[in-house]
Amino acid sequence: MKNIKSLYISNRFYFCILANVLAFILGYFYPPLVSAARYMTLAFSVLCLIDITLLYSIKNGIEGYRDTPEKLSNGDQNKVSISLNNNYRFDVNLEIIDEIPFQFQIRDFLFKSKISSGAEKHFYYSLKPVERGVYLFGKLRIYASTDLNFFSRRFIIHKEAEVPVYPSFLQMRKYELLAISNRLTEAGIKKIRSIGRNMEFDQIRKYNTDDDYRTINWKATAHKGELMVNQYEQERSQQVYSLIDMGRVMKMPFEGMTLLDYAINASLVISNIALLKHDKAGLLTFSVTVETFLQADRKKIQIKKIQELLYKQQTNFSESNYELLYIKVKRNISQRSLLLLYTNFESMTSMQRQLGFLKLLAQSHLLVVIFFVNTEIQELLSEQTPNLEDIYIKTIAEKISLEKKKIVKELNKNGIHSILTEPKNLSANTINKYLELKSLGLI
Repeated sequence: MKNIKSLYISNRFYFCILANVLAFILGYFYPPLVSAARYMTLAFSVLCLIDITLLYSIKNGIEGYRDTPEKLSNGDQNKVSISLNNNYRFDVNLEIIDEIPFQFQIRDFLFKSKISSGAEKHFYYSLKPVERGVYLFGKLRIYASTDLNFFSRRFIIHKEAEVPVYPSFLQMRKYELLAISNRLTEAGIKKIRSIGRNMEFDQIRKYNTDDDYRTINWKATAHKGELMVNQYEQERSQQVYSLIDMGRVMKMPFEGMTLLDYAINASLVISNIALLKHDKAGLLTFSVTVETFLQADRKKIQIKKIQELLYKQQTNFSESNYELLYIKVKRNISQRSLLLLYTNFESMTSMQRQLGFLKLLAQSHLLVVIFFVNTEIQELLSEQTPNLEDIYIKTIAEKISLEKKKIVKELNKNGIHSILTEPKNLSANTINKYLELKSLGLI
């Protein structure tokens, strides 16, 4: 009974049955065909028996496994591999169906291939998650058939796997590699020359690839046997905090990902870059209440703590309380720090409601307000306007787009730095702003 459940009939079987039936029908009008139809039926029955016998000649004809990463990177392409072994003494045709997590909504997953006797074959595909959480991979189903292809035998590889989706650690590693090799310009990061340098000596430390070669201390290098540099007062660790608004304004999706997820990915990247630049990185998330606070630190474990905290963050549909944000910052961040506030203002009115608290934050810290361009409105503005209704719609879109630029001017007028960016360019633009402020000696 178990073997019968794993046996599947192919389309070729039904076509052959149909051909036999037609032969018998035609034999009614032309009697000599009846004899030929009988021989066809006998030959077909023998071939079906041979096909089934071959498929069940070995208990474990096809073996294999699915190799999934320990965790998936949100917003990135993640590679998944399937490895299969053919234990039959003949070549087989394969149809592979993997039960991909429902979050991807992929309903047409199918690999078709042929594998030689005794061979091993690998299949690869990529998945791009757009929300954090736990994703469940189901069973891996393999359908094997011979060249006769009247039947196929199903093999089920029982390897269900729960894989968590974390903030974009692939993006973090990409920027980390570019920063270490001093090639950030390849990712759209501007190379900014430092305006001045405070020459008050602080300490001697090991050379990093992004250090100015003019600061090399040759005596210390000769003594230690490795490159050493002089570190000056300006280079002392500064605190960089990512403040993430988790209210309803961050629920808006672009290209499948919410603004919160874009902000979380960028926060992980900029925290890692800050640590590479010998600064301290911290985190604060807030909505109606302050959800998470992590004191800025330079320890190696800090980026792991930030990643774990960001993994758990979720938006809600409440309006964020900026008064509580100000109180929390006032009480817990005493040293002047760079505050990167990820939020979204769609109108001047919404920004002005919070402007008082933003000005208070900017009095004690270097505040950068980061909010988003509505890319769908930008696409609408680039379209043609063939009729009067489209002209009205485009006029409203232009008004909304202009409102965002007015917000930037209003923030600058009140001594608050800002970044207005498309969601996909958030990480690069945030790093650019951080490096710009650092080169100007503002942090």
